[in-house]
Amino acid sequence: MRTSPIIEELRERLASRILFLDGAMGTMVQRHALEEADFRGERFANHSGDLKGNNDLLSLTRPDVIRGIHTEFLEAGSDIIETNTFSATRIGMADYSLESIARELNVASAKLAREAVEAVMAKDASRRCYVAGAIGPTNRTASLSPDVNDPAYRAVTFDELVATYREQTEGLIEGGVDILLPETTFDTLNLKAALFAIEQVFEDTGERLPVMVSVTITDASGRTLSGQTTEAFWNSIAHAKPFTVGINCALGAKEMAPYIRELSRITDTFVHCYPNAGLPNPLAETGYDERPVDTAEALRDLADQGLLNVAGGCCGTTPAHLKAIIESLADVKPRVPQARKASLRLSGLEPQEIGDSPGQLAMVGERTNVMGSPKFKKLI
Repeated sequence: MRTSPIIEELRERLASRILFLDGAMGTMVQRHALEEADFRGERFANHSGDLKGNNDLLSLTRPDVIRGIHTEFLEAGSDIIETNTFSATRIGMADYSLESIARELNVASAKLAREAVEAVMAKDASRRCYVAGAIGPTNRTASLSPDVNDPAYRAVTFDELVATYREQTEGLIEGGVDILLPETTFDTLNLKAALFAIEQVFEDTGERLPVMVSVTITDASGRTLSGQTTEAFWNSIAHAKPFTVGINCALGAKEMAPYIRELSRITDTFVHCYPNAGLPNPLAETGYDERPVDTAEALRDLADQGLLNVAGGCCGTTPAHLKAIIESLADVKPRVPQARKASLRLSGLEPQEIGDSPGQLAMVGERTNVMGSPKFKKLI
């Protein structure tokens, strides 16, 4: 399998400076105050259900709006922009009875982002920008039950997630993305399904693209929604060898700081961080409490500690936030990834390292046995 030249190109650039993602697509869409008719367009004028709020659909019905948002972030200085595909899967579109257009949405959204990138680079030969295919977590979890009365119930299976992520990945690559970005991970099993699907597509195409993996730490507990700590999460997915790993959403940069610090300590790959603009504030223009300068200062503090390779923004961050972040971090040296000593690192909700100390014995329960448990065999 060949490796995309983008991987080496990004490595070279990250050796000399921090690269910058874009900001919040949803926040920018809200600024346009779009109505139901904008989401429907001519094509979906007679659709049976409401479509307002289906931001991914705007790539087909109001491509001018989405292309314009991409351009605003690029003009603010972003090196990497994300496609408008956070919920563009069959699972995500099922809420609107639009499952059949999932692949089309990904192709169209990737092409829009590519057009915006090419236009900006054509104006300025010194710019080199990239398109990251945004792959959201879906609104279903493979590890948690949505029914408090039936803890064993799951609204989606691993295989169903693999199928929906595979379709999305194929569409994004067909549309011309440079990078794949599974993000806002609140259930690591969902992410594993995405990574499995991505690997299948790489095998089919014969080319490996850079994959950025982003987890969401939900609150001060320091855990994902499904209960993992930062280190347990990394142990769970390190085998996939992502190009970058990092944290986005739920928290502002100040609240993320201890978890970014932990991730930077334990991982041997590049680290990214794209926080919310602080915490929710319904009285603020963006719905979040941080001004551009506040977010920039908080990320500058992380960068000054040598923790970051890629920085950007999530919910509530605008082109003004990105411009401030880029100006603040422009002269900061990037983090230098460090190799880790080889060791057997496992995880459930907590991390577990099996060292090489004489006499150390780790006992594993019989239920975690592919011969003794068909269910466990399926999960493996």
